[in-house]
Amino acid sequence: MDKNREPFISLALYHAFKWSVVSPMLHAYFRGNIYGAGNVPQWGPLVVVSNHASYFDPPIVSNCLGRPVAYMAKEELFNIPILAQAIKLYGAYPVSRGSADRNAIRSALEYLNNSWAVGVFLQGTRTPDGRITDPKRGALLLAAKAKAPILPVSVWGTEKILEKGSKIPRKVPITVRIGNLIEAPNSSNKEELETLTQKCTTVINQMHDLGR
Repeated sequence: MDKNREPFISLALYHAFKWSVVSPMLHAYFRGNIYGAGNVPQWGPLVVVSNHASYFDPPIVSNCLGRPVAYMAKEELFNIPILAQAIKLYGAYPVSRGSADRNAIRSALEYLNNSWAVGVFLQGTRTPDGRITDPKRGALLLAAKAKAPILPVSVWGTEKILEKGSKIPRKVPITVRIGNLIEAPNSSNKEELETLTQKCTTVINQMHDLGR
């Protein structure tokens, strides 16, 4: 794998999926607003931290950043023919739900060491209103180990896309705000990681509170 950029096949798949599916849906259907796109470094390792309210968040965030973002995906998806190959090429890597999956952590570090952007939901799970209330230090630990900068991102409105029991996405407005780059932690010290985790949480929630 090229140490300076994601492999060509992943970039090709990313752009094909972005321009044929995600971007038209985001802009035409969800009337998406994107702020701060200029804050995204297009080269080198990057830990993208964001809030999480919908299954739609990973492709939306990746689309707005302009480069592939590798996200953890539940391991069951990797048993589905065709889909498994597609999400692997797009950068997804499996995680075993309900356990501290060391393989997933190793995969994330491998992507970062090969200059990918890796996406981590700061709370680790979806929240009803999209705000972060119980952040985890895992994302900052990855950044410390890989010496990768952190990019805070807020996704607003996605919790309304799918109502309970519905399989059809609702036509709701979406806004994505991309914050300023934060330098990688100097160490894996618990206190430093906690301080930076809280900083990311504050930045993301403040951007989220700006609304549409």
